[in-house]
Amino acid sequence: MIAGAGALGAAAGLCGGYVVQAGRAPTRLPPLSQPVVRQAKGGVPRLTAAQDRRVKTDGDLRKLLLKRPKGAREAAVDGGSDGWLDLAGYADDFTKPDVAFAALMKEGFRRAAVTGWRTSDTYVEIRLVQYRQETYLSAAGAVVEQASAEDARPATRSWPIPGTGDGTAYVHSRPESTLGYPPVYLAEAVASRGDLLMEVWVAGSRPITKEGIMDLAKRQAARL
Repeated sequence: MIAGAGALGAAAGLCGGYVVQAGRAPTRLPPLSQPVVRQAKGGVPRLTAAQDRRVKTDGDLRKLLLKRPKGAREAAVDGGSDGWLDLAGYADDFTKPDVAFAALMKEGFRRAAVTGWRTSDTYVEIRLVQYRQETYLSAAGAVVEQASAEDARPATRSWPIPGTGDGTAYVHSRPESTLGYPPVYLAEAVASRGDLLMEVWVAGSRPITKEGIMDLAKRQAARL
């Protein structure tokens, strides 16, 4: 009703203005010819590859991953092949892979690059997941979903990742226990930048420190 009244009021104003102008003597109009404005020469300089983030993210995502530190051993990543993780492999890490597969298809999953390594007492895995984002802001949405899941877990501490806007690092002080295996401590970090979702996962036989997960997260985010 308010929108309709507004439209009617605008129409009435236009009609009233037309009637007033029709009763007045004609006003001499200015000449139609105007001075020619010279077009500036040259153009805006093109961004270099270092300045244009799109060049990086549309290229080989594997080049944006952190390099394996000296002394660490390369670790095989489940579902990964030559540094890439396909949709099925990525969905397989969710609690309900079939549901995750369908959701990722809807959210515009494009591709994922992955790397992993082992040290004497820790395992590190880093993923860069890229979305098409034609309908959803899927990368940022994934960060929000992860935050909701982590906030519900007991014995979990979290800190914002500087320079990321929405990034958060999580450390779980209570280990995961599986029958027949030693307890495992976990930490992770997630952040988004444009159409990219960054995931950093760390598992170890000893508690993961805030400094450890934060260092990895900040260095990986700086490469995006």
